[in-house]
Parts: sequence; structure tokens; C-alpha cells
Amino acid sequence: MPRFFVTFILLLALLFGLELTPWAQALVVTPWTDAVARIATTLIHLFDPGVHASGKVISSATGAFAVSIEAGCNGVEATLVLVAAILAFPAPWRHRLAGIVIGTLAVQGLNIVRVISLFYLGQWNYDAFEWAHLYVWQALIMLDVLIVWLLWVRLAPDRGGGPVPPPGAAIA
Repeated sequence: MPRFFVTFILLLALLFGLELTPWAQALVVTPWTDAVARIATTLIHLFDPGVHASGKVISSATGAFAVSIEAGCNGVEATLVLVAAILAFPAPWRHRLAGIVIGTLAVQGLNIVRVISLFYLGQWNYDAFEWAHLYVWQALIMLDVLIVWLLWVRLAPDRGGGPVPPPGAAIA
């Protein structure tokens, strides 16, 4: 456990440090953030064709409220936490890669729901938007990361290639 924790912290520091570099911002973070806005807008268009995205900003032609997806709200940091946890855990590389891909999709899927809900919540009541944005969704996204990681760990093969038995299970 101490090895996992130290490796996790070091990977997290490395990944967060890399994320802050200008080239990572230009090549990964900005396009990622714009893609989150485009995907959310595409889904919103199914019910509300008056909404459009311009870069990282989602706005409506009928309302005065717009959402700008900023750092910390684009799901990048949550994804980096998940990636660091998966990489720090002793598992076969194939399982790690599958966990990173599926986990990223799960975290980003919930983040899209988050962005859409905040867009409409902000149009309805700004105080409710602020509370949900700062407290509810921050906790839910990190809870999502934890649950995805725990499910991934639960499905991790042991050295013999089978699933890891639950704690306290009798091994025949």
C-alpha cells in the first residue's frame, strides 16, 4: 500500500505538471475543452436547437446566461487523477490501458452531464448554479473517479489470470 500511495502521488505531480505546460495546454487541454463544449452542445441540440458553442463557451440565443468551460471543469484533472491511480496500481498493462480508456469515457460522460445540467441550472437560478457548480458537481465527479477506479481494481486479474476474490472469500 505505501508503494501504491507514493507512486500515485509522484504520477499525479508529474501529470499535473505536464498539464500546465504551454504545449500541453495548446495540444491537449484547449482542444479537449472545446470538444466537451461541442459534445454537450450536440446533445443539447436534440431538445434545444437554439444553443450553440463557440470554443469553450455554450450559450443560448434566447437567454442571457452562458457557460464557459474552464480549467477544473473540463474533466481533465479528474481524468488525470484516475490515470495516476490506474498506473500506480500493480496490474497487467492491458488491463491498465482498458481501465484508462473506459474510465476516461465514464468520467467524461458524467462531465458532459455536469456541463449540460449547469448550463440549464444557470439559466434558471444563478445561486443554485453556483452551489451545484462549486460543491455538488465537484464532489460527484471525484466520487465518479473513485468508483470507476474501485470497479477497475475489483476486476483486476490476479497473478494467476483470474479475477481477484473479494476480501474474506474462501479460496477452494
